[in-house]
Amino acid sequence: MKRYLFTLLCLCASAAVSAAGIDTLKVFSPKMQREIPTVVVTPDEAAVRRLPVVYLLHGYSGDELAWQRIIDLRPLAEQFGVIFVCPDGENSWYWDSPINPSSQFETFVSQELPDWVDAHYPTLPSREGRAVAGLSMGGHGALWTAVHHKDRFGAVGSVSGGVDIRPFPDSWEMKAQLGEERENQARWDAHTVINAVDSLRDGELAIFVDCGYDDFFYGVNVALHEKLLRQGVGHDFLTRPGAHTGEYWGSSLPHQLLFFRSYFDRAGK
Repeated sequence: MKRYLFTLLCLCASAAVSAAGIDTLKVFSPKMQREIPTVVVTPDEAAVRRLPVVYLLHGYSGDELAWQRIIDLRPLAEQFGVIFVCPDGENSWYWDSPINPSSQFETFVSQELPDWVDAHYPTLPSREGRAVAGLSMGGHGALWTAVHHKDRFGAVGSVSGGVDIRPFPDSWEMKAQLGEERENQARWDAHTVINAVDSLRDGELAIFVDCGYDDFFYGVNVALHEKLLRQGVGHDFLTRPGAHTGEYWGSSLPHQLLFFRSYFDRAGK
């Protein structure tokens, strides 16, 4: 652990002044038949070689600029040698909603957006060159997407993730995507990450889960961690003092990027 923190501090201390560019785009979704606002952050290094991509998913009430408001992604893109892609996931929870045809964000994040990004940026167009991460609703979305699309993503990270939705049936507009919980219990059971990992096997994904002690999602994150342990699924689980705040999420991202960078380097060999 001391070596890990020392390495992280050294990386942060050595980061160069960022010259990364930010593109504000609209990416068309064939399934939803509309354009989705998206931000792409590209480091200078992309001019000379293909780079891995980290897809960053925002939380409830956020948008494509949410992560950039929390922490400046430009120096992190330069430091870790990655392209960031931040879509507006609205308040979708990143499902393909069974009741709302205009909210099909699992397909968008797992298929349509990566295909578009790979066609327009110098990416490594394979699962070994893709990670997906998110905060709160986006933490759930990142795990949901990666578990269901292991052929598309090799690594996943969640910070303060709502990894079990069922204790919160009247919160964050989830019933707009799934219907009332009391009338659709089987559907809610089928759309929560803590059940989705039942089929996960050790080594299929590089997994990083982070949640603060004082977060209202702490209990469900511990439950996910313990379930993965029982299944023998290796993962990193980080918990520190902190609550459901931008300060905590911003401090988490460099830890996750160090984890992803290690995965990309191993997968590239």
